[in-house]
Amino acid sequence: MQEKPMHNTAIIYSSGRKNGNTTAQVNAYSKQQSGIVFCLDDYVISPYRYDKQYHNDDFYNLFEVLLRYEHWVFASPVYWYNTTPQMKAFMDRITDYMDDEALKPKLRTLRQKQFSLLSNASSPSAPDAFIDMFKQTFNYLGMTFKAHSHVQAG
Repeated sequence: MQEKPMHNTAIIYSSGRKNGNTTAQVNAYSKQQSGIVFCLDDYVISPYRYDKQYHNDDFYNLFEVLLRYEHWVFASPVYWYNTTPQMKAFMDRITDYMDDEALKPKLRTLRQKQFSLLSNASSPSAPDAFIDMFKQTFNYLGMTFKAHSHVQAG
C-alpha cells in the first residue's frame, strides 16, 4: 500500500534556466498552494525506447513517487508551441506503463488524480497547441484537468 504524503500536490517542472521564469512561477505557486517540487532537470530521464533498455535512468523511481500524489501540477515555459525536451521525455516514458501488463494497474491509479498546468512565455497567453498537448495526454490517462495559469514573461 502506498503511503499518503503530507502534501497532496506534486509540482513537476522543467526549464532551460534553473533560476528563470518557470522556477519563479513554481516557487510562487508552491508558497500559495503548497506542494512538493520536482525539477525534472535534476533527473536522468532517457527517451522512450521500444526495447526498454534504460541505463542509470531515474524515471521509474520518480514516477513511483509521483503516484503518491493526488494533484500533479506541470510547469514549463513554452518553446515553439511545445514543452521542454525533459518534460516531453517524461511524458513519453509514461508509455512504459502502458506497454507492461505488470505496470498497467499503477497507471490506472491516475484515473483518480487531477492535474493542472503552469506556463510562461513572452506572449500574453499560452498557445492552444501547448495546452492541448497536456490536456489530451493526461485526459487520455484518465486524469481530471483542474486549472491552467499562464504568466507573460518579460
